[in-house]
Amino acid sequence: MSYFTWKENGLTSDCESLQAMASRFEESANLMRRMAKEGFTMRRQNNIQLITHNNAKIFDEWGFINEEPPYRQLALTLEK
Repeated sequence: MSYFTWKENGLTSDCESLQAMASRFEESANLMRRMAKEGFTMRRQNNIQLITHNNAKIFDEWGFINEEPPYRQLALTLEK
């Protein structure tokens, strides 16, 4: 019998069927498209993909946690 191992660990690890996996991918793709329409972008830094937005208010409205160093967050707050 032919088979392969699915190595993606986070997005589909709790799915019980291929249909559930497909639905999860579709949900994720729709979310990423909505984020792109809202102005979010992806950039690569040191081989890590970072999701960014130039507007801190929109970033906060989506419920994301800003991972910039505290000194940079303070500088952004003071610039407003």
